[in-house]
Amino acid sequence: MTQPQGLRPDSQGKVRDLYDLGDRLLLVASDRISAFDIVLPDPIPFKGEVLTKLSLFWFELLGDVVPNHFLTTDLSELPEEFAPHADYLRGRSMIVRKAEVFPVECIVRGYLAGSGWKEYREAGTVCGIELPGGLRESDRLDDPIFTPSTKAEIGEHDENISFERMVELVGQEAAEELRRVSVEVYARAREHAAGRGIIIADTKFEFGLVDGRITLIDEVLTPDSSRFWPAEDYAAGRGQASFDKQFVRDWLEDSGWDKTPPPPALPDEIVQATSAKYIQAYEMITGRTFEPEGAA
Repeated sequence: MTQPQGLRPDSQGKVRDLYDLGDRLLLVASDRISAFDIVLPDPIPFKGEVLTKLSLFWFELLGDVVPNHFLTTDLSELPEEFAPHADYLRGRSMIVRKAEVFPVECIVRGYLAGSGWKEYREAGTVCGIELPGGLRESDRLDDPIFTPSTKAEIGEHDENISFERMVELVGQEAAEELRRVSVEVYARAREHAAGRGIIIADTKFEFGLVDGRITLIDEVLTPDSSRFWPAEDYAAGRGQASFDKQFVRDWLEDSGWDKTPPPPALPDEIVQATSAKYIQAYEMITGRTFEPEGAA
């Protein structure tokens, strides 16, 4: 579903729209999808609801590891001007605490894939971290590695940075705690998903300070922020089938697009298949049937 014309966010990311409510924020997950840091022209049906519902599931499951910014999904708590847009907002939005956001993406890799695999083949490292020799594509890393990156503006690319550079950006104490929490959250989530038939190959987190405490914010462990692989099809030594937007990335790679704007339109079969994959990932991880709340 496309964003109603009457809704004008105070700030906008590739997928999420933020509305400033004074002491709180309204975070709305759109059906937009991005690849290679560029927003694509075709929305993915129900994607925003899947991202929101899955994030809420993880917030609840992981609440004992790290606090999060979630407050409520009750639309009656919004100012009156949002009431005409309830059908759009329902299921895809949450009211959250404001946070002082750390200017880094906290990436944890548990398997050798994507850009990490490419670097490993060339240099035996992933984001400068030396790994044992003889690893294959998609091999499991017994000890997940923490590889931070910058937070790019829309249309720009995230850049991997060293842990030392992260220390310069956020301070030694915060950097060490963000690394510890990120790896712990990933390990817990990886264990849960494995019991549901999904491998979480890697993921990225965002954190901020709320009342001086490191707090998990934005989305968490969704098909947008993670690589999800079906465990039943997993075999090291090759690329993997996926539930995430790697499906879209693969089509774009094969399309001949040079990864600069404007991006090509996605065929309808890719759009529908991607929507189905997102929903399937939600249902497998949560054990719940996906039931849309908002308008399609």
